[in-house]
Amino acid sequence: MTNRHRLFAAVLVTVSTLASTTAGAQNRLSVVATTEDLGSLAREIGGDKVTVTALARGYQDPHFVDPKPSFILAVSKADVLIVVGRELELGWLPPLLNGSRNSKVQPGAKGYLDASLNVRILDIPAGQITRAMGDVHPLGNPHYWLEPGNGRRIAEAIRGKFSELSSADAAYFTQRYKDFDARLAAAEQRWDATMAAYKGTRIVTYHRSWPNFMERFGLVVMGYVEPKPGIPPSPSHTLELVQEMKAQGVKLIVVEPYFDTKTPDSVAAQVGGRVLVLAPSVGGAKEATDYIQVFDYNVNRLAGALKQVTGK
Repeated sequence: MTNRHRLFAAVLVTVSTLASTTAGAQNRLSVVATTEDLGSLAREIGGDKVTVTALARGYQDPHFVDPKPSFILAVSKADVLIVVGRELELGWLPPLLNGSRNSKVQPGAKGYLDASLNVRILDIPAGQITRAMGDVHPLGNPHYWLEPGNGRRIAEAIRGKFSELSSADAAYFTQRYKDFDARLAAAEQRWDATMAAYKGTRIVTYHRSWPNFMERFGLVVMGYVEPKPGIPPSPSHTLELVQEMKAQGVKLIVVEPYFDTKTPDSVAAQVGGRVLVLAPSVGGAKEATDYIQVFDYNVNRLAGALKQVTGK
């Protein structure tokens, strides 16, 4: 074979490979998830039958995300859009949906999945809600993914949606869900054993991000660095928090990576405690690379900090 023939053969192989890759991508469901957590669960269930783009990074406050032009492009090409819901994305998702002009993933459309519809929601306010209450979510706390049982329910909803849109792959999605469910159940036993000694321990958190997580592992949140949701800490509230922590012997403050730790550090110093930054989402720490690893990371760090401050 001459060099010319070899070059021609190589070109044919390259073109064939590119065509095959493009065709394979075209046969996959294009999925956009508003957070890394939903994206991770979509990858767990979808495997190589989907391509997944997550919008908000795990180290960002998911309430406040810049609606980038690249996000509009991703949504415009999506077959499925998975959202946290409960108005978490209210400040940034509507412009993306409007700009995408993609009828398949608008609210109520077949490709739109609100992950909050089949999970356990906490902190649903009763009575009239006013701005004086801070950034209260009228539909309940949207940080529900931080509880493994809710993660399982989200995964099941994703399985159902993928199977609906790609029925030929339904058995594949079901098998991947069963595998994820088994791994999650085994991990829950590990986490429960690690946290068993600390049930009933009182702690403080910066924001109301953790009710599902703390309830799941039997911890009691007795106060917040924020005087009200979304309101920066004030001197008077900080003083009251210090006094109450001293009175109850509370020495641990849990903070998300996107909040300034100046006030929590000051409070911890005054009570002889410590500040612990946890990952509220996949990607919130470099070790938290998927949904199960978020809990591995948080449980291990939390247990270590609780051992230090309680001596258990």
